[in-house]
Amino acid sequence: MNAMTKLLEFLRRLKDAGITFDLKYFRHDTVMVLAYVPGQYWEVEFFEDGHVEVEVYQSRAGVEGEEALPELFDVDGEKPWPLKQRQE
Repeated sequence: MNAMTKLLEFLRRLKDAGITFDLKYFRHDTVMVLAYVPGQYWEVEFFEDGHVEVEVYQSRAGVEGEEALPELFDVDGEKPWPLKQRQE
């Protein structure tokens, strides 16, 4: 099965199952499908050469408050939250 056929069949299955999804084009040789189900999202990349890669992201248990937001910005060990006033 070629790459386009795989992609289209996958999109049909998502639609038939009522699963919400987005399409993304980040690289010259892939189309990414982001599929969303409660507590998870899936990154499914369809490559031009026909292979498929899948990553699944699982939510943490429970709902968190605003105090969890610094974690979003703490990707390089720095903690810019709350936002500091810009010095000009």
